[in-house]
Amino acid sequence: MRWRARAGLVAIVVVTLTGIAAAPAFGAPATVPVALTTAAVIRVLSGWPADRRRIALITGGAGLVSLAATAGVVWLDAAGPPAASGWLFGESVGLLILVLLAVRAAPVRPAIVSAGLAGVAVPLLLVRVSAGPPTPAALAGFAVWALFAVLAAVIGLYLRSLDDLRARSVRAARQEQRLRLARDLHDFVAHDVSEMLAQAQAGQILAEHDPEQALAMFGRIEHAALHALGSMDRTVRMLHDPDLGPGLDAVPERGADSPGPDVAAGPAAARTPLPALADLADLTERFSSSGTAKVRLDLDALLHEAERVPRDVSATAYRIVVESLTNVRRHARTASRVEVSVRRLRDDAGHALEVMVTDDARTGTTPDEHQAGGGSAGRRTAGGGARGGLGLAGLTERAEALGGTLTAGPRTPHGWHVTATLPLTLTPSDLSTAPAGA
Repeated sequence: MRWRARAGLVAIVVVTLTGIAAAPAFGAPATVPVALTTAAVIRVLSGWPADRRRIALITGGAGLVSLAATAGVVWLDAAGPPAASGWLFGESVGLLILVLLAVRAAPVRPAIVSAGLAGVAVPLLLVRVSAGPPTPAALAGFAVWALFAVLAAVIGLYLRSLDDLRARSVRAARQEQRLRLARDLHDFVAHDVSEMLAQAQAGQILAEHDPEQALAMFGRIEHAALHALGSMDRTVRMLHDPDLGPGLDAVPERGADSPGPDVAAGPAAARTPLPALADLADLTERFSSSGTAKVRLDLDALLHEAERVPRDVSATAYRIVVESLTNVRRHARTASRVEVSVRRLRDDAGHALEVMVTDDARTGTTPDEHQAGGGSAGRRTAGGGARGGLGLAGLTERAEALGGTLTAGPRTPHGWHVTATLPLTLTPSDLSTAPAGA
């Protein structure tokens, strides 16, 4: 940027001195304004795009200088010689460039004023070489140059719209990335941290009566911590690696064999797809071992092979189960049994994946039970989450984006359910091997 500014300054000095030196031969009204207009163009381009706020001031100044020179010629009746036409052509080109740049980059109101002054000055340049009343040829020339000024403004508006569209796209991409990171932190890290909290609370209680079992809790806390570190490492990789799509492509490996933080942070860390249906067994087993509620997983045999389920559907189904189990741990501590069912449905509309998570927590009837998280107290329906874009509300949006649905609410006579239906595309071989009633 510095070398551009210095080169621009040298060019401005050279152009200005050239215009002054040529004034005796072609007339100052022809050479000085074109020198100043050219200097203005050089100044704008040498500072682009950092000096966008000054474009309107520079363009308006060049337009006023040109109009003043034209007014002086008319007032003094001192039209220049035909040889001065080349200088005027250079000035008109410079003014048109300034009009285009001002309309493209300057704030709206200053752009209108400055581009208007410079645009009006362009056709009026013909006055400096025209003597006597206007002729049809002169009027045609005015119209042509006025059309050029309008065309420069239109091009500037088009480029401005492209710049605005590009800026909106960048803002939208950044917002989507922030939401994606928030979902990852909420769906995975929050689940692991809540598991660590539950283990630590249970360990404090067991420490008084069964120290050995309390000591075993530390291994489970370490396991949950490794999962949380893996999730955060994947989130950090998403920030640094532009090739990671919307959170569904290459990510560090999760699971019992996940590397520690020192290994996972390295450039050669193992990478696998996001947790999916195949990871539900490990998820439910860890949940059962970390609390009083036991989880029963019913996974359709056809769905055990990950390649038969679209990756985005599989990952979304896993997230729904994670969020549901996290809510059980937070809001349904009286639950003793949780049922997780993932099966394939087939009807006239096609194939779909149904994900259902239910618990048997009883709704609290006293303030103490409510405080303890009994049943549906304190929960949110799928569409009524308190945190926009996160939790069940965010998962509802993800399910709808896939063409599916997600509902949540209390069960009869007690408990809670989360049910999602996601469209599922299967291959012909899958259809032939699947049971008819699945």
